[in-house]
Amino acid sequence: MLPGVPGILRVDRGLDPAIASAAVSPEFIKEALRNVRYPGFSRDIVSFGLVKGVTHENGVLRVHIEVATKDPKVPEQIFKDCHAILDALPDVGTVKVEIEVKEPQGAQGGGSEAVQGKSSIPGVKRIIAVASGKGGVGKSTVAGNLAVALARTGAKVGVCDCDLYGPSVAQMFGSHEKPMANEKDEIIPIEAHGLKLMSMGFLLEDRSPVIVRGPMATRYTQQFLRQVAWGDLDYLILDLPPGTGDIQLTIVQTVAVDGAVIVTTPQEMALIDARKAVSMFAKVNVPILGLVENMAWFECDHGQRYYLFGEGGGVREAQELGVPLLAQIPIDAQTRERGDAGTPVALIPAAEHPVSAAFHQIAANLRERVPAR
Repeated sequence: MLPGVPGILRVDRGLDPAIASAAVSPEFIKEALRNVRYPGFSRDIVSFGLVKGVTHENGVLRVHIEVATKDPKVPEQIFKDCHAILDALPDVGTVKVEIEVKEPQGAQGGGSEAVQGKSSIPGVKRIIAVASGKGGVGKSTVAGNLAVALARTGAKVGVCDCDLYGPSVAQMFGSHEKPMANEKDEIIPIEAHGLKLMSMGFLLEDRSPVIVRGPMATRYTQQFLRQVAWGDLDYLILDLPPGTGDIQLTIVQTVAVDGAVIVTTPQEMALIDARKAVSMFAKVNVPILGLVENMAWFECDHGQRYYLFGEGGGVREAQELGVPLLAQIPIDAQTRERGDAGTPVALIPAAEHPVSAAFHQIAANLRERVPAR
C-alpha cells in the first residue's frame, strides 16, 4: 500500500523474537513514543491521539497509528521515527508499525470547498486563520482590522484570540468586560464595534501572565472554539499565536479551517518564519488565501518613503510561494494609536484613510475567494 493513499502501510523489521519479553507494557511503549513528533510541529504523536493501539505478544510488538493527511511524507516520517525509537528498546522483539492513512475531514475536492459543511462550530459558516511564523509582525493588528472590514461589508463576524500567552484582542477592541455563561454553560462572547470577541485578555487582569503547559493550552483553545456561544456568524477570524506549535495543530484538528492569511514583514528574518507557517498549513491541508506584507514602508509628511525593513520582501515571497499578495500595509502612526485606543483603523471609512482602504480591499478579496454560504 503506497503512503498517502488511505489504507494500511505495513513494513516489518526488528530484533530476534527470542529475546522479546512480555514485560514490555503498552504504557512503556507509549511513553517511548512521546519522543516522536508530528512532522513540522513540536507536539508528539501520543498526546495528539494518533497512537490507537499497542500490543506485545509472542515476541512481536505491534503499534497501530492513524494519521489523517494527504501528504505522503507525513506517515513516512512518523514510520521512520517510530522505528528509530522502538528498535533501540531492549526486549521488544520484532517491531511492526502499522500506519493507517485516512483522508482528512472534508479533503475531497480540495481548495475552499474542502471544508464545506464540515465546521464543528455550530452556526459558523467560514473560519479564517490569521497566522505568522514570527512574533511582532502585526498579526493581531491585521486580524482585528480584517474582522472590522469584513463586518463593514454586512457580514456577521467574530474574532477568537487564540494567542493565549500574548492576548491583544481585548485592548485592540477597547473592552475589558468579563464574559458570562449562559444556561448551557457556554461562554457568552464580548461584543464591541459590531463583532463578537473571545480572548484570554477578557479573563485576566492586565498584568496577569498565562502560565500553562501544552496540554492545558490545548484545552483552553478547544474551549474557546467549541464552548463559546458564537451564534450565527458568516466569518470567524482566528488570531493565532506566532510559530507552528501545539495551538496551531490543535486548531486544525478541532475545526475545519477554510483558509489562512499569512502576515510578514519585508525582512528575511520574518520571511523565513513565514515560509514555515505556509509549510505547516500545507501539511494539514489548509489552503493559503494570501500573504500580507505589514510595515512595508514609512512615509514622511513630504511624501518620501523609507523602507525600514527592506523593500518588497513580501512581494517576492508571494510570487515564490505562488499565493496572492493581499496587501502592503505601511507603518502608520494613526493605525498604532487607534489600536492602542481600542478603535481599529478599519473603522475609518476607506476613502478617508489609506491603511483602512487596504484592509477593506483585503476583506473584499477574501469575501470573493471565500464567500459566506
